[in-house]
Amino acid sequence: MAGEAQCLSYAGCNFLRQRLVLSTLSGRPLKIRKIRAKEEDPGLRDFEASFIRLIDKVTNGSRIEINQTGTTLYYQPGLLYGGSLEHDCSPSRSIGYYLESLLCLAPFMKHPLKIVLRGVTNDQVDPSVDVLKATALPLLKKFGIDGENLEIKINRRGMPPKAGGEILFSCPVRKVLQPIQFTDPGKIKRIRGTAYSVRVSPQIANRMVESARSILNKFLPDIYIYTDHMKGVSSGKSPGFGMCLTAETINGTVLSAELASNPQGQGAAVLPEELGQNCAKLLLEEVYRGGCVDSTNQSLALLLMTLGQRDVSKVLLGPLSPYTIEFLRHLRSFFQIMFKIETKTPEEEHMGGEKVLMTCVGIGFSNLSKTVR
Repeated sequence: MAGEAQCLSYAGCNFLRQRLVLSTLSGRPLKIRKIRAKEEDPGLRDFEASFIRLIDKVTNGSRIEINQTGTTLYYQPGLLYGGSLEHDCSPSRSIGYYLESLLCLAPFMKHPLKIVLRGVTNDQVDPSVDVLKATALPLLKKFGIDGENLEIKINRRGMPPKAGGEILFSCPVRKVLQPIQFTDPGKIKRIRGTAYSVRVSPQIANRMVESARSILNKFLPDIYIYTDHMKGVSSGKSPGFGMCLTAETINGTVLSAELASNPQGQGAAVLPEELGQNCAKLLLEEVYRGGCVDSTNQSLALLLMTLGQRDVSKVLLGPLSPYTIEFLRHLRSFFQIMFKIETKTPEEEHMGGEKVLMTCVGIGFSNLSKTVR
């Protein structure tokens, strides 16, 4: 009965990843009802089923029960095990969908995680592997999760709809996390980026770089955008191109923006020049929003602050995204932790949009499954 009492119950298909990740870390069982119950095609989608299989792979002793129609899910978390794994992601969502959650879980495994993920590396919905590599890894290092075996390596690119991409993600394990005081983003010193093209003319990448530079050169001279044209097997199965830009500040903040072309056979064809310009504008928008963590990694930063030692952590964020706001509610349900939220107006900060200063005391989460050597 004691196990039943602390089982959390939710309804609906939204925020499935958040709930499963937090359930795994907190060890509290979870029941989700009415998953798309009213739709013509009810229940879990293939990409969600694939995500549940991935969670099952990285844990040991998890109990997962799904009813006949797939509209109810019961999950009793096991121990995070890790090790060397492979997983084929569903092509309807990008690898970023799965990788975002693995970044939250990887530091708390029993054995260092080394996983090969196959599927779509870049699409228009989820953060691409390039963005997570450029922004999430520096963020993990701030919390003391570093070492030469923290890496995301893109072996092959895969564009929707046929995918064919492959990446390697490896992450060391940590017993405890360091608290952080990350409240001054600092001025932007350089812009880096990647313009990639697969199964199209290699000239397209150069055209994107030219148009992005035409906008960004007005602000600072130190801009370097790599062109990445993959050939043969490493280019996946569908044509496409896109761009990922990152702005780095003097204090080590990394802000990012990205765009990808429409998948083959869907929507109008996109001009590389337009895509380059729009991506540069998106980066400027992200810089305006500001903060010490960009909008894709807000929830990762807040989770690592929550799981830190019993010490005060502070981070300055740009405007909170709806996903992050829901994540804060879930943190309260699973870990009974509340953040102190102070808004900073542009006048106080002298730049960009409104900022939010998030403060919390870590729960002193310790990686119990990490063997002491």
